[in-house]
Amino acid sequence: MSKLVKFFIAADDVVAALALRGGPARALESVSWGNFDPEEAVIEWESLFTGRRVEELMDADEPRIVAGQDNDGYVVFAFSDRLVSVLGAAGLVKIGEVAVLWSQVREQDGEALDVDVAGEILGDLARLARAAERQGSGVYCWVA
Repeated sequence: MSKLVKFFIAADDVVAALALRGGPARALESVSWGNFDPEEAVIEWESLFTGRRVEELMDADEPRIVAGQDNDGYVVFAFSDRLVSVLGAAGLVKIGEVAVLWSQVREQDGEALDVDVAGEILGDLARLARAAERQGSGVYCWVA
């Protein structure tokens, strides 16, 4: 599990990559969550929101690494445009449905994820996605 996870908005990959060692600057809108594998979660979210298979997303190299490497402790990766779009369009009912499904997926893998917490995480990310779309920016994740 990651120690520090911040989801943030950046204008592009170059700006997002600057967050690699120190995290997103205060000037970048962000939300922090932890106690789950964010790369795995992003794939699960896209699968649950869009119906695409997890294997298909992994074969497409989702999520796309922008800076760092998975095994060196620091990484910045991008949400797909499709995930940003479905998160941005998701209302409370859809977020609640996906939160239940995500909690069930985590339980099947032997991890406890409270449905209310899952809903809070997805709700925060939906607000971040809407803000990113208004700004013409992307959503990224910094992991340390």
